[in-house]
Amino acid sequence: MHASAFLVLLGSGLVLYLPALSELVSRRPLVKAIHLWTAVAWIAALALVVLVGDRPGLRRTLRELDRFDADDRRWLRGRRVPQGRFNAGQKLNAAISAALALLFALSGFLLWYGERDTRFRFASTLLVHDGLMYVFLVLLAGHLYLAIIHPSTRHALRGITLGTVDEEWAKRHHPKWSDQPRTWRGGERSFATPVATAPRKNTCTGRPGSRSPSDSS
Repeated sequence: MHASAFLVLLGSGLVLYLPALSELVSRRPLVKAIHLWTAVAWIAALALVVLVGDRPGLRRTLRELDRFDADDRRWLRGRRVPQGRFNAGQKLNAAISAALALLFALSGFLLWYGERDTRFRFASTLLVHDGLMYVFLVLLAGHLYLAIIHPSTRHALRGITLGTVDEEWAKRHHPKWSDQPRTWRGGERSFATPVATAPRKNTCTGRPGSRSPSDSS
């Protein structure tokens, strides 16, 4: 959901921003409407996840993302130290992405409302909105590289698409998470924080719908 909305917003935003693309598409009002309503749908979908989704799972995920320990600080300094379900790079990326998303929403609202009430039309709003796009492009490039190209992290794409990762891979990249009590099933580990302990077998499962441990950095 998040990735699909972002790609639509990015594509439509580039058409609105780049004159060459704007002339090529030549349907600026339609593209502008797609950009606006995709943003509205994205915000509504996120709100729906919070309201009717797995709230305990979301709270666990937020606590894990918000917790920076000594190993995380050492990891950011380039040292090889054990990491949990999210490594320090992922935690930092989540914080930056959340901040940028809020700024995108605020600047986008001001752009939209400024067309209806000139008191809210500020010269710097468009510059901020466009600048955020470049920052997100850098984050997107990093995500694509780590998820598709980099040999040691591209296995994380399996977790993003299928919800599980190989047990041995989890031990190498997220040992503090892998060593927690869990229910094993077959040779893979689910992305959810485990809630039950069972005799160790080959794979691990948990509650569905949690985020991958290696949407990585």
